[in-house]
Amino acid sequence: MIDLDSVAPFLEPHHTAVAEAAQAFAKQVLAPMGHPKDDHDARHQARSIVHALGEAGLVKHAHPLDLRACCLVREALAFQSPLADDIYALQCLGSTPIASAGNQKQKDEYVAGAVSGQLMAGFAMTEPDAGSDVASLGTRAKKTRSGWKLHGHKTLISNAGIADFYSVFASTDPEAGHRGISCFVVPKDAPGLLFEKAQILSNPHPLGELFFDDVEVPEDAMVGERGGGFKLGMATLDSLRTTVAAAAAGMATRALEEATAWSLSRKQFGAPIADLQLIQAKLARMVTELSASRLLIYRAAHEKDTQGGRVSLPCAMAKLHATESAQRIIDDAVQIFGGRGVLAESVVDQLYRAIRPL
Repeated sequence: MIDLDSVAPFLEPHHTAVAEAAQAFAKQVLAPMGHPKDDHDARHQARSIVHALGEAGLVKHAHPLDLRACCLVREALAFQSPLADDIYALQCLGSTPIASAGNQKQKDEYVAGAVSGQLMAGFAMTEPDAGSDVASLGTRAKKTRSGWKLHGHKTLISNAGIADFYSVFASTDPEAGHRGISCFVVPKDAPGLLFEKAQILSNPHPLGELFFDDVEVPEDAMVGERGGGFKLGMATLDSLRTTVAAAAAGMATRALEEATAWSLSRKQFGAPIADLQLIQAKLARMVTELSASRLLIYRAAHEKDTQGGRVSLPCAMAKLHATESAQRIIDDAVQIFGGRGVLAESVVDQLYRAIRPL
């Protein structure tokens, strides 16, 4: 469960209702779904999750951005279902460039569709030879009489093959480096857009490669200004970075709760293992690291919501600490469970695999 009291100084009164709604959604909608068994199951669940998120009104907190609300939502979703958290993040990520710089027609169709759950969003930036070095994108967008023609290859794309639209980043002026990158919204049925290969993660997640074989899009498919894609993409990632930390905190909270309950019920040497100082020390370290993470998360989100502009440093600090500490917390939970901690059906094992991509 989300502990609001410990971060109350960073929240507004309406955030209590947001947290309660997100937790109710996780318990009533996500818990019955269970953990996806494989990639096929994850893709099937993803569509159901998108519709359910729209009906619950949880994506609306991204447009306009209420970062603290988005963090509360991701923390609650990740606690119950890392897949649902991923899908929520993609709904926000794929629609944010359009919400920030798109024309009214794009906003009315794609942003509204993502918020309502009628459309599944995708964010296509990463390439085989361009990961962190976004300025070296190889996907090209050439001007035509009627619009643009995109050609290239994207990899490690979440919702690949199932998204209804993608925010795609391509170079319109290769000689200009990062200043030559532009953003386009590309619908799933655009001729030449191909999904040929699913990429399988250790934790079920709809990931794959996209190929743009001279995909033609109209002039008004460009999102924002020509050459403004790099700035738009970085601003999008920057604005939502703190929510990644919140997702990590949600997973860590679940691991802590599972480990605590197990240590109280599991008996060895005639007593609960919670009586052992080694276990007590692990639990103490886990709760301390989690508390520190949540303070960093909601302080950063508060600064973004109240001061506006870029708050890259506190957001990056929150993400660094929360994701690294979540891995340690979850690893400790696995250790507390002993052999049962690495069984595939174990919650802590599922969390162990889910936290790594963050």
